[in-house]
Amino acid sequence: MTTSTTIRATLLVLYTPQLEECHRFYSDLGLPFTAEQHGQGPRHYAAVLAGGAVFEIYPAHSDRQTGALRLGLGIIGAAATPALTPGRHLLTDPDGRTVEIHAD
Repeated sequence: MTTSTTIRATLLVLYTPQLEECHRFYSDLGLPFTAEQHGQGPRHYAAVLAGGAVFEIYPAHSDRQTGALRLGLGIIGAAATPALTPGRHLLTDPDGRTVEIHAD
């Protein structure tokens, strides 16, 4: 890619039938989640990423599913559980999504 843009991602929401398992997987990568519930809405998890983007994990239901999706995250490898060596790692989350990790 050589084209630059001023657009940036501000929100990423994953819908999963395995809420707690996905919360644990992404927390183990070092994402600082907070449990939230807005009014009568579902309990979910939210983390604010560097740059202010919000990453949320919601429980899936029949009209809200996240299918095939590949994520790329830059993390501090030493902060992951277990720690990751510097470099590129391909992991799979509990729902089978490929998560490409660039560990510093």
